[in-house]
Amino acid sequence: MSSSCSSLLEPPAPLPRTPASQTPILPPPPLPPHLPDVAFPPSPSSPQAPVPPPPPLPPPPPSSGAAPPHVFGLEKSQLLKEALEKAGRVPGSREDVKRLLKLHKDRFRSDLQWILFCADLPSLIQEGPQCGLVALWMAGTLLVPPSGIPLERLVQMAMERGYTVQGEMFSVADMGRLAEEALGCRAELLHGGLGGANREHVLQHLVAGHPLLIPYDEDFNHEPCQRKGHKAHWAVSTGVLLGVQGVPSPGYAEDPELPGLFHPVPSVPHQPPSLPEEGSLGAVYLLSKQGKSWHYQLWDYDQVRDSNLQLTDFSPSRAADGRAYVVPAGGVRAGLCGQALLLRP
Repeated sequence: MSSSCSSLLEPPAPLPRTPASQTPILPPPPLPPHLPDVAFPPSPSSPQAPVPPPPPLPPPPPSSGAAPPHVFGLEKSQLLKEALEKAGRVPGSREDVKRLLKLHKDRFRSDLQWILFCADLPSLIQEGPQCGLVALWMAGTLLVPPSGIPLERLVQMAMERGYTVQGEMFSVADMGRLAEEALGCRAELLHGGLGGANREHVLQHLVAGHPLLIPYDEDFNHEPCQRKGHKAHWAVSTGVLLGVQGVPSPGYAEDPELPGLFHPVPSVPHQPPSLPEEGSLGAVYLLSKQGKSWHYQLWDYDQVRDSNLQLTDFSPSRAADGRAYVVPAGGVRAGLCGQALLLRP
């Protein structure tokens, strides 16, 4: 869809080591006549001419599993690397959005016209419990172009300031302080959830092309669910799909492959559309990424809102795993529940 959204070779086996040259005490016995000839390299003191070195090793075969430029972090995960190889070439951001919308087109209400606003975002695969910092890294590519700052730097800063031990982030407030310091951006901490008075503010933020960091409970397919915070996870949203009664004119173009879907025309002034009213079922979808997949995901806004509002408890499995985590006073409820982070340059 045309959208505004944008190896490791096994080391060669070592050559057999030449035994260290020794001064022979007795001459070696003659080889039996039935054995093949065996050549040994002469000792350094031998008057014989040196044996030419063996031919160089053949060049390594090309690797088929290299990650595409917009997918980072696969080099640390053999499982994901193999999955990528089996899946074939990972589509670019625009292709991925097109694939996603075609896949879900039956979900979109036929009585509405649809406008997609989407900022291009690379993917980063997380290593361990780094979902929040990975989401911040992805957002940083929009705030500190072209590639933000290294994830390792974000992790180091978070650890030095006492926000995390292993990369986990259970405080939206700490995430905001880290974003402002590391990315030099403005971070607005949202309280009270994604609904009510905050809803229009969040949608306008996304229509303007700015990233939104959201904690939520992650289901098996990475979509938002409700597990009381036991599956707390982070995502970054940089796009929104709006169902509207009419598309403002001018400044929007209909998609040639998906009738009824419109995109803002780049570099052409356009009037923001009227936002769907709260309670309009199936009229707002968030376009998001998170650290366990290189694909965009499309989530119903109300589903994200409801998941974010019920983050109350620390996971019992984490509490029993013997590892240290930084959890703010008041627990998960105080650190994540009903909160999100709006980032701007």
